[in-house]
Amino acid sequence: MVIQLNHTIVNVPDKRESAAFLAEILDRPAPVPFGPFLVVELDNGVSLDFADDHGPAHPQHYAFLVSEAEFDKVFARIKERGLTYWADPGRRRPGEFNTNDGGRGVYWEEPGGHFLEIITRPYGSGG
Repeated sequence: MVIQLNHTIVNVPDKRESAAFLAEILDRPAPVPFGPFLVVELDNGVSLDFADDHGPAHPQHYAFLVSEAEFDKVFARIKERGLTYWADPGRRRPGEFNTNDGGRGVYWEEPGGHFLEIITRPYGSGG
């Protein structure tokens, strides 16, 4: 049996703002409406389905595995937008990226308060 993650719902105060932000920063196609959601498709068949949620924020963490070339492009967009970013999830190393497992990684927040991360090597892969 093969089990794969297909999608997850991302609750945010403004689904249009957060879905557009993610699609732009990761250079994905524009979000597509599906029922009450705005869907951002990733290359591995997984989607993030953004939903409006006007209740109290419950920030989550979403990490994306990217190539070195894609890291450069996404990181450039983060810096172009003047976003605050960190090398660590504890936010103790602002303005840096990490070199864990011989790759690179960086964390930042999206407009709805979720904590995003891009990495070029899976954690525990060595290097």
